[in-house]
Amino acid sequence: MRKMFLLAAIFGAVSVVAADAQSYPTRSITMVVPFAAGGPTDTVARILGERMGRALGATIIIENVTGAAGSIGVGRVARAAPDGYTLSIGHWSTHVVNGAIYPLSYDLLKDFDPIALLPSNPQLIVARNGIPAKDLKELIAWVKQNQDKITGGTAGAGSAGHIGDLYFQQFTGTHFTLVPYRGSGPAMLDLVAGHLDIMCDQSANSLPQVRAGQIKAYAVTAPTRLAAAPDIPTVDEAGLPGFYISVWHGLWVPHGTPPDVIAKLAAAVREALADPDVQKRFADLGQEIPPVEQQTPEGLHARQKAEIEKWWPIIKAAGIKAE
Repeated sequence: MRKMFLLAAIFGAVSVVAADAQSYPTRSITMVVPFAAGGPTDTVARILGERMGRALGATIIIENVTGAAGSIGVGRVARAAPDGYTLSIGHWSTHVVNGAIYPLSYDLLKDFDPIALLPSNPQLIVARNGIPAKDLKELIAWVKQNQDKITGGTAGAGSAGHIGDLYFQQFTGTHFTLVPYRGSGPAMLDLVAGHLDIMCDQSANSLPQVRAGQIKAYAVTAPTRLAAAPDIPTVDEAGLPGFYISVWHGLWVPHGTPPDVIAKLAAAVREALADPDVQKRFADLGQEIPPVEQQTPEGLHARQKAEIEKWWPIIKAAGIKAE
């Protein structure tokens, strides 16, 4: 009798979960952005969330939970109920880099289930206008000849710009002094003013200055040119093949979320990214939408795992620590 009761209870619980997954969503969904409102990730979240909400027939509320380079917001989702009502939007830094820098209370791969790979923002190799190099090959030669005098700007320890500059040095066999700033904005101001020589910077941050003729752009760190700046060559074309670094975004839920719920969320992402209006808004921001076959849980998991395997050894070898 007791065994039959336990089996009935188990089957009953499974039936409730299945019913919940079939009717999902029945209330609003929270998408946790681990950075302040108005930044690149927040902008991606609001564009995506509005369109996903229409696809799901539910309101998606954006919640900004800041601190510790995004790890506090990501941790908030790791501890949430795995029911599909709390989503984690993050990117290459929060879901790859932070694992090599911070003593996290969660596992980036085991404590989350992937939903979909989202738009990415490749970096640009940029320099102040006074540098004589006309292309990337000449820039690398100039850096090698003057590396004891050159300064490169970063947005602080572990930032995309910091790791991009270190990766550039490793890739080219050069060395120059890195100057940390409180964000990429202040670093860009000094590059425009000529107080810095070179930067690897997110294209969304650099493109306005490039278009205004205030700095030089030598290459985009991706295998294809930017739709928003088709005149800037790729690193492959410019003479530094394989030098890829991109701040890609992704969407996750707490581990254990029902598969049917994950499938509904993934389908909503694909519908949102197929919307011409959404595509235009991302293109205007210099954000590159991944191919449809990568807009899946499997696509995001493969990208995240490969990036961890690539970047953790580089970050740890450089001795980058949380500030």
